[in-house]
Amino acid sequence: MVKYCLLLITLFACMRMQAQTQQKDKVQFGVEVDALPYATGGYFGGAWLGKGFWRVRGLTAFVKKPDWSTASNFSNHQVHAYALLADRFLKKDWKGWWIGAGVVYWHSTIQTDAKIQTATFNNVLLNGSIGYNFTLYRHLYLSPWGSLSLRVAGDKHVPVDDRSFTLPVINPEASLKLGYYF
Repeated sequence: MVKYCLLLITLFACMRMQAQTQQKDKVQFGVEVDALPYATGGYFGGAWLGKGFWRVRGLTAFVKKPDWSTASNFSNHQVHAYALLADRFLKKDWKGWWIGAGVVYWHSTIQTDAKIQTATFNNVLLNGSIGYNFTLYRHLYLSPWGSLSLRVAGDKHVPVDDRSFTLPVINPEASLKLGYYF
């Protein structure tokens, strides 16, 4: 976690130096938190750099997937996610509709309902997402969003106890982010 904080501080310092040299359409920096991981007992941290209508986001999250969202006979599905995404806004100043895409890496664990063994597996997914940024106050915004992630690589049939778990090919998500840009 310390390395992520150092990365954010370094990015912020670089952005401030860049902002001093560019007054028009300057590069901006933002940070975000997301409600879904916190609601499941996990965490989320994201940061982005952007200019004009485009931004690049990096994020890390830990999600404890609810049992109702996991295949029957399985439980305790936990995901450590890392993503790099590019977003395109329809309006400047990080307002309104945006659409994004990128690559996501999931490092996961899962158990059967018997909870005898814990299996570990990894997947790479391609993500497509859409959202809308509502300005709350100056640079503070709220962003409901939804996405679909397509499993493209990684472990397919994960042995757990006497069963086999397969991450679905398509994984939907939706949540609400709170962000601030500098």
